[in-house]
Amino acid sequence: MAYNLHLADRITDNLKSRNVSFEEKKMFGGLCYLVDDKMCIGIIKDDMMARVNPEIESELLLKTGARPMDFTNRPMKGYLYVDVAGYENEDDLNFWIDQCLEFNPLAKSSKKKKKDNS
Repeated sequence: MAYNLHLADRITDNLKSRNVSFEEKKMFGGLCYLVDDKMCIGIIKDDMMARVNPEIESELLLKTGARPMDFTNRPMKGYLYVDVAGYENEDDLNFWIDQCLEFNPLAKSSKKKKKDNS
């Protein structure tokens, strides 16, 4: 199993219940949820990847199950891994999805846009 399918179902259902428009994309050997063409939430194995406001990252690291995302062997600012203990119950999952959705409008898109040559 490349990523936790049960967690994927929970995140998908959660986003749909909020009427959030999103795209699912397989990447990094896991699944990523893009909101407004920006990486917002992801799943790698059993970990949830949360894209959060870097200004409150140190506060969020104090939450159960949270740790720096070190996908490239060095922490990525504004990205956290959350293990099962941190998203096991619905309130905790809602908390993390809230954090990701609140930061999303401030996040920079990594998607390259084609130049309009007209």
